[in-house]
Amino acid sequence: MRRPVFSSLLLASGLLAFAQVMIPTEAAAEARLALVIGQSAYRTVPELPNAANDAKGMTELLGSAGFTVTTAANLAQNEMRAAISDFAGKVSASGADTVALVFYAGHGLQIDGENYLVPVDLDPKREADIPLQGVRLNDLLNTLGALPTRARIFMLDACRNNPFPALSGAGHGLAIVDTKAGAPGSFISYSTSPGAEAEDGSGIDSPYTTAALTVAKQPNLPIEEVFKRIRVAVAQSTDGRQIPWESSSLTTDFKFFGESSGSTPALPGASAMALAGGTRSVEDWRKELQGKPAMVAYELVITDDTVPAYQAYIELYAQDTRTPRVRTVLERRRQMLAWERATAINTRASFEAYLANWDNSDLAATARRLLLRVQNRNYGVPVAAATTPVAVAMAPTCPCSTPQAPATPINPSVAPVIKKRVDDTPPKRKVVETPPKRRPPPEEVVYERAPPPGPPPGAVMQGIGIGIGIGMGMGGRGGGDHYRGDNRRY
Repeated sequence: MRRPVFSSLLLASGLLAFAQVMIPTEAAAEARLALVIGQSAYRTVPELPNAANDAKGMTELLGSAGFTVTTAANLAQNEMRAAISDFAGKVSASGADTVALVFYAGHGLQIDGENYLVPVDLDPKREADIPLQGVRLNDLLNTLGALPTRARIFMLDACRNNPFPALSGAGHGLAIVDTKAGAPGSFISYSTSPGAEAEDGSGIDSPYTTAALTVAKQPNLPIEEVFKRIRVAVAQSTDGRQIPWESSSLTTDFKFFGESSGSTPALPGASAMALAGGTRSVEDWRKELQGKPAMVAYELVITDDTVPAYQAYIELYAQDTRTPRVRTVLERRRQMLAWERATAINTRASFEAYLANWDNSDLAATARRLLLRVQNRNYGVPVAAATTPVAVAMAPTCPCSTPQAPATPINPSVAPVIKKRVDDTPPKRKVVETPPKRRPPPEEVVYERAPPPGPPPGAVMQGIGIGIGIGMGMGGRGGGDHYRGDNRRY
């Protein structure tokens, strides 16, 4: 009786193991890896106490969301680069079904249109030191973007004020990074709008991380909706001074937490319109907002965070107390979009176009410096290939690029020489093509150069000597004349 029971137990355990292999859970199918960096203890500028707290809170949140988290704090430049490289190695080894997330809390800077994460040992004496001492955000994005993954998520609480006195020419906040310009499957979130500065906050966490720790826990929310809710929450907690921003090229769905029996609270005003759905025009937004209370309309346009939405709100709610803030956000967004285009195109025309509209902005000095750089780089670009402003501006410094009408050569003797050589060539080609017609009769060849009979041999020799002497002398002069003629020709 024992043997059948034992056999049944073995069979049941085998079937259970087979079921676990053949029917994997969602967590097993999707690996989740996270790198959390908190930069608080800066060595040459005041500390950021909340950055360490932000990193700790996000480590706990992501761990509960199924991520294997690597946490690093107060990294110098080499340490930060090593941490990113090690994390990329883990992501690569994890396979194509991996969701890779990077959270960064600390200082961030934009120099010459590039965004940099700031190591704790950064000590710049000038803006040119930042590329040498900082860590380019694009290096982080490209390192993970080169790996086959399901999704890449970047959360940057890095838009705090610039604390380095030597960098007075650096622009405020961070420059726009469009994930659609890189490898698909990326999502990037800033703690505030591009070109704006985020607050460190008066609590233990920054306003951005505080909202993220609350909103991301809500179950069954797509990532896009999570960050829309974070944006509304941060705008409310900062009285509109800080409005987070994101860009997405995700090709798959992602949720921090899955299904739950509890209901998901509705976003204010969300019942009036679908959250997802392409960029609407200003006219579309006018129709959508018409007749709505100002507070509902405000939260709708903050949720969407686009130029058309802000423009429609300003037109319809000109007297609302929130309108000046929205106008500030709108103008800064337009400026940063223009800056993104200028740096992406990276030509003289693009920087001149930016300066034509934003000559007094915080990025004007950088635009002039980059304009000078591309001027020197593109000095040989043909005018016809450039736009009108470039052609006009470049004409004095690059006359070679302007087509000119035929003119008298610098050395007038060149023309006759060229003409004579052209005239001389046909007879030579004729001799080659029709040799029989040019060949003299054999009799003429034999007798044409024979010496005339008559004088005795001595006279002949004397004549030869005289002829040679005179011929050589005249030949020498003739050679000299010919040489001078060559000089005149060339």
